Amino acid sequence: MDFVAGAFGGICGVAVGYPLDTVKVRIQTERKHTGIWHCIRDTYRQERVWGFYRGLSLPVCTVSLVSSVSFGTYRRCLAHICTLRHGRADAPPAKADIALSGFASGVVRVFLTSPTEVAKVRLQMQTQPQPQRRPSAPWLSAAPPACPIPYTGPGLEPKYHGPLHCLATVAREEGLRGLYKGSSALLLRDGHSFATYFLSYAILCEWLTATGHSQPDVLGVLVAGGCAGVLAWAVATPMDVIKSRLQADGQGQQRYRGLLHCMVTSVREEGLRVLFKGLTLNCCRAFPVNMVVFAAYEAALKLTHGLST
Repeated sequence: MDFVAGAFGGICGVAVGYPLDTVKVRIQTERKHTGIWHCIRDTYRQERVWGFYRGLSLPVCTVSLVSSVSFGTYRRCLAHICTLRHGRADAPPAKADIALSGFASGVVRVFLTSPTEVAKVRLQMQTQPQPQRRPSAPWLSAAPPACPIPYTGPGLEPKYHGPLHCLATVAREEGLRGLYKGSSALLLRDGHSFATYFLSYAILCEWLTATGHSQPDVLGVLVAGGCAGVLAWAVATPMDVIKSRLQADGQGQQRYRGLLHCMVTSVREEGLRVLFKGLTLNCCRAFPVNMVVFAAYEAALKLTHGLST
């Protein structure tokens, strides 16, 4: 049941948060954007509403599986740890048990999400060129982005025609390693961020549960889920920046030799604050997205338990 509920929660979450995720990736990887609103305005001006949904089809198709695995792995690991440490699966878990189960959930999901993250980032970075248009504002004549995904051919055909074509192109040009580019940063991002995610949700639910009840009400779930998402992304943002830059670094124009080189180069060129690019946007996006994820997850759990009894 946890796998089903997790899948439902994940789909609801991606529907809410994808446009801001596109803005986040572009801020982290393109130097020409001076802030959130500048990026939003620039994207809308050049690509209209569709620009915010580039690469959406693949996450929608895969998010149910990934979210299902994340929540299912967390619950199964927690049950096994409680059985080993406390003698029964339904024993109240310690905070360390929750954090360890969350960490395991984050590690497992990396193997599923790395290829889709590569495709998502490259499609989000594939911006519409303006070859014959003179810049109408200073920011449009800024230096080119660090990791552009070019349009090719005389007719300005995009390099990638969709998620599947993107995956096939990356695999052909860069091999299997290309599909898992940035996976080391993704592993570091998701491991400790999911430990923070589930631990903070459990603690907040405990605080927000009224006396005499075993669970918080709907408002408590919404607040706990939103705050858990914000805390998790606050922890994850530095490695998320490095992950996005490594995955956007395409064949023929590679700037980075690996995680450490990317981190050192980025900090040397742009300062320590580069590691926190997109932090405000991540946190703003995380609250409504994870509020919806946990509310949908808990609702689906109650529904499936009700149907099975």
